[in-house]
Amino acid sequence: MDCRRCGTELDRPGDYCLACDTANCDAVVVAFERERATLTFLRDPPEHADDEQPEIVGETTITTVPEEDPEARVVELRNFAGKVADEIRRKRPEEVYAAGAREPLRECRAQLHHRFYRVPDDDPVERVRSQRGERSLEVVQTAPEEKLGGSHSTLIGGRDGRDVVNTVAAHPNVKKLIPGPIEAGGGGSRGGVRAKATRAGQSGNVRLLIRDGSSVQENRVVTTAMDRETGERVRDALNEALVEAGFQAE
Repeated sequence: MDCRRCGTELDRPGDYCLACDTANCDAVVVAFERERATLTFLRDPPEHADDEQPEIVGETTITTVPEEDPEARVVELRNFAGKVADEIRRKRPEEVYAAGAREPLRECRAQLHHRFYRVPDDDPVERVRSQRGERSLEVVQTAPEEKLGGSHSTLIGGRDGRDVVNTVAAHPNVKKLIPGPIEAGGGGSRGGVRAKATRAGQSGNVRLLIRDGSSVQENRVVTTAMDRETGERVRDALNEALVEAGFQAE
């Protein structure tokens, strides 16, 4: 494969061209299994092109052999994720999308500084191609603590509740999070803080429900989504982030 700008031959499909400082891959989709990761490299079409979906410019598979010993398993997992992260760095993409096994996905995300999104496991490549063919959602760079607003400053669940709120507020498609009043939910006294982003409204905004024992707090989440469909994409991402952070999204 040659560079799309200067024509220099690239070592691997989608590699960043060092000759003219040009990216040849705009997004990477990683489908993780515990023993392997399949990376697909996407390049967005030129402006005003007839085909609105990204082109697949390459694919590669990285494998590992999971260790049985717990200590060796930690090192093996780190090395596996590191190989995936190194391949992504070669491309210098705008965004990374990942699906599949949580352990290597979580470790890989920790090793990267790219915008990293969790996507559903069902055909992640085609899902990402379809989404990138639509209008891109605005990205909000504001720090999570600066996104909190409203008249209710008390958060349910103490430190865990604040961690939930920060997890949601840290998402790049969240503009603002407005805490609501804390109420007796009457849903039992199950221990631990649980959280869930609910179905998006017509405007693309969602509600964040946080439960702590029998108490519940409903928080309004203002997103950059423009309608219910794109709001559902943000909701899915928020629930995945909550699961990754160790909170059960039910």
